[in-house]
Formats: sequence, structure tokens, C-alpha cells
Amino acid sequence: MRVRIPLFSALAAGSLAVAALGAAGSVTHAAGDEGTRTVEYFPNAHGEGRHTKVSTAVPDRIAREKGAPAQAPGAAQVTPLQKTGPSDGRLDLVIIGDGYTAAQQADFQEDAQSKLDAIFAIEPYKSYKGLFNFWLVDAVSNDSGVSGDPTQDVVKDTAVNSYFFCDGIERLLCVDEKKVDSYAQAAPDSDIVFVVSNSTKYGGAGYSGLTSTAGHTGIATMSSDNDRSYLIGAHELGHSIGLLADEYQYAGYGTYDGPEPAEPNTTEQTADAMLNSRTKWYRWLGESDPSGGTVGTYEGGGYYEYGIYRPTANSIMRALDTDKFNLPGQEAMIAGFYRDADLLTARTSTARTLSTTDALRVDLAPLAEGLSATTVTWSVDGVEVAKAKGETGLTARALGVRKGTHTVTATAVDHSAALRDPAVRKAASNSVSWTVRG
Repeated sequence: MRVRIPLFSALAAGSLAVAALGAAGSVTHAAGDEGTRTVEYFPNAHGEGRHTKVSTAVPDRIAREKGAPAQAPGAAQVTPLQKTGPSDGRLDLVIIGDGYTAAQQADFQEDAQSKLDAIFAIEPYKSYKGLFNFWLVDAVSNDSGVSGDPTQDVVKDTAVNSYFFCDGIERLLCVDEKKVDSYAQAAPDSDIVFVVSNSTKYGGAGYSGLTSTAGHTGIATMSSDNDRSYLIGAHELGHSIGLLADEYQYAGYGTYDGPEPAEPNTTEQTADAMLNSRTKWYRWLGESDPSGGTVGTYEGGGYYEYGIYRPTANSIMRALDTDKFNLPGQEAMIAGFYRDADLLTARTSTARTLSTTDALRVDLAPLAEGLSATTVTWSVDGVEVAKAKGETGLTARALGVRKGTHTVTATAVDHSAALRDPAVRKAASNSVSWTVRG
């Protein structure tokens, strides 16, 4: 089982930093930043992102309620849209609907499924969908629709107060974080939270740097019925799961003069320097990339114009005119999947000593067929039992265990060609062990 880490990251000083956890039971903010939140948004459906600080308080004209809430968060219905394994071995993605009345909950479920289908058609989400659980939370609103749609003066009474024109920015779709948190708590677990707001208008946002009783540390919002808004969610997961930097830059931001960036997709080094130092994405240099062109070092990224390089001319981390992660980005995403999810999970409890006749059972996460030559191997006291390779259930006796106390271990390794870094490949494997007494 993996050690679970906060998935959403805070955007600060032009780079990503892991958000600090605050006190349980409330939404918290970075020190010295009380009452504000840095959010990422995309002014148009095919362009680069921008960041701004917004108040965590919903404007009074949006927050006021016309009547009693349509439904208390504790009464929200939760639907397991996909459950591939236990939450402690999976990434749990919670999708909350806003601006859907009681009569429109079937519409929400269709819209949520549509967004997930679009996001999980993108690699590497597509191949690794089996590492996720999806939970739909039906948040019932009094009004249908979203505040600020189509114009700023429109106000709707909705479950989590989704509203366009946040901070005066038309395409920035904000929400009440505390209300989102209260609905997310209805799900069995929540690593990632999406809010799908009932609107055809293009927009969304990526929140970061918060923690909550529900366990998530960030929120991504997107409109339900715009065919480009899903890319906002796909991009935001690049930050939260892959710990990827934004690959775009701001005019006038100047030259980067800081230390080597921590993010895996930006560097101070030229291609030659990267090859010599054998760091970052040197293993991918010169490869044909799914985003177009070849992997190299392209100047500009992490918001700076000069002195910093990105792997490719374009990618989903640079602009939403593409849905492609570049090859180094894909590898970072897969590494991120395995930081919080397990390829192999135990069906037989590992907490007690077993007899040689007890069944030892494991499950492999259902990765894409043909993705890799993933196979379960078995060992007794560190020595592999070759005849058991590929089995997902057997007894210690079948492994040759007779007398004494022994450790039986099952191991699985992801051999995907998308993984070139040995450290990432090692992280993409996991084992479970039992104590057996004969």
C-alpha cells in the first residue's frame, strides 16, 4: 500500500509547491494568504492559461439564498460510477454537479460521464483508468443553471454557488469551497474533486492549496455542456497528479534566474547540458512526440520567457489547443498515478498469520489491454517460485511451504514503454506479503 500524499499543488512564485495540510475539519489557506486563493483559468477555449487571486468568500449577491437549500449535503446520493479497487489503493475522483435541480439529476450523471469519457480518452489517463475510482455526488439545486450565464447580472440559487465573472473575469468559474467540501464528504474518499456546473458557456478553474475534512486538497471546475471545457480538468490533473509545471509564459515576465526547477517538465539546462548531466527528460531527447515535433529543449515555460526550457513546442500543459501530454509529461503522470494508487492489491488480509492451506489472493488493477507485460510473481522468503508466475490466487502449500514460519510475497511491475526512468519503473511496482506458519 502506498503512502498517500496531497494531490493538488499550490501555485506560488511561478512554480508548483506541494500544499501544506491544515487543521482537519475546515478549508485552510497558505500562511499569510488568508481569505484569498490562487486559481488558474483559461480565457479562451484554445489558448494558454492565466492565474489570479480571488477571494474565498462568494459575493453576497451570489451567496444569498432565495429559500431553504434543496437538499442537505448529508442527504446527497452517491453513485459509484467506477470502482476498481479499495480506496487506499486507488485515486478517488469525486464529481459534484451544480445547477441541477432534483428533476435534472439524470442529466448531471450523463454530463459527468461525458466529461470523464473525454478526459479519459487522453493518454495516459486512458491506459491507466483502472487505477481510479469515480464517485458521483448528486448536489440538488433550487435553480437550474449557473450564476453569470449568460451575463454577469444573472443569479441562480445553486448547491455550491458556481458563478462566472469571478473576480470580474467572464470565463473564470468559481465556487463556494466550503460547500464543495461538504458534498465531497459524502463520497467514501476524495483525492480529486471536479465540479461540473450546468452551463453551455465555456469556462472553469483550477483551485489549489487547500485541504479539507473530505481529504482533497484542490478543486477543478468546468461547465457541463461546452465541448472544450473538459480540457481544463485534464490540464489541472497534470498539476495535481504529475506535479507538472505550466509550460506557457507571460509577456514581460523576463528571464528565469532561480535554481533548477523541481517540476519534471521544466529545466534551466540546454539539451547538451541535460545529456551531460543525465537529468530531467534526457532519455526522451530526439524522440518523435505525440504533441507534434520532437522532444528537445524549447525556451520559455513556467511563466518565464527566457532562461528556462520545456520539452516540446506545445502540449496540454502549454495551451488547450491540444489534448496531448508530451512524452516526459506522460511519464511524470504515470509516476503520479503510482504515488497514490497500487498496481497490485491484496484480497486476502495481510494483517494475520496464515496457514499453508489458506488461499492467498491478489487483484491486478485493470490497465489497458496490451499496455504492458504486467505479471504477478511469487516468492517465498525472497526466492521466486517460477512455476507460480502469473497466478492471482494460490496457497502457500502450492508454493512449497511446509514447516516453519515464512514470508510469502506477490509482486507486480508495470513494464510500459512509456516509462524510461528506472526510478519511475521501480515506483510503478508494488508487493504484498503474508506471514505463513506451517
